[in-house]
Amino acid sequence: MFNALKHSLLGAALCASLFMAGQSVAAPETAAATPVTANSPAIPTAAHLAPADTAEANPYGLGALWAQGDAVAKGTLLILVLMSMGSWYVIFTKFTAQSKLRQFAKTAQANFWTAGSVRQAADALEPDSPFRFIAEKGLEGASKHEGLLGNVDFNTWVTMSIQRAMGTVQSRQQDGLAVLATVGSTAPFVGLFGTVWGIYHALVKIGMSGQASIDKVAGPVGEALIMTAIGLAVAVPAVLGYNWLVRRNKAVMEEVNAFGADLHAVLLASAKK
Repeated sequence: MFNALKHSLLGAALCASLFMAGQSVAAPETAAATPVTANSPAIPTAAHLAPADTAEANPYGLGALWAQGDAVAKGTLLILVLMSMGSWYVIFTKFTAQSKLRQFAKTAQANFWTAGSVRQAADALEPDSPFRFIAEKGLEGASKHEGLLGNVDFNTWVTMSIQRAMGTVQSRQQDGLAVLATVGSTAPFVGLFGTVWGIYHALVKIGMSGQASIDKVAGPVGEALIMTAIGLAVAVPAVLGYNWLVRRNKAVMEEVNAFGADLHAVLLASAKK
């Protein structure tokens, strides 16, 4: 009986020691699983260490086109850039010239017909005014009606002199419009040439690699699409600017023609006095 009691006590002591050992091992695990509170220091993770924005450079943009393109591609791109610069230069300069001519027309309409004579009225206008140029040509034609020119009817001769002057003004107003017409009609084809050249390079890469993978053709095809877009971007403003400036020229020349007709009548009336 004593031996049985002794064995029971030894078993209880062994179980107690095992239980305490298990508690000591589980304690670190419990501490590790404890959630982080608001006051606890933040533990850096891989998500925090990674940069928030990783902007990748576009390998198929304009920079890549210029860096990777050959002499033909670069030459085509430069031609399109020069055409665009030329068309915008013409648009701005012609718009300025037309606005200035309209101001000259307002001045002539307000001051020319109130002068005592055509000579005084012409001298009162600005030196670079087209209306002063027309008036001086009309006076010159009226004063040089002698010799062989005297055989021509005075009315016809004065009419010819004024019409020549108005034709010169109209020709000056149309300067540069041919550039816009040329750019508008040829820029799409220049861009199309760049497109064909890019597709040719794509086919060459496919043939050399033996497979039509996207990494082989993405660059040349992207180059082709960029050339097409640039060609259209150059042509559309040129066409719109041409039509707009032609319409403004027509409105301005109506005022010039009206001034020439009135001047012709005044010169004929002055010659009869």
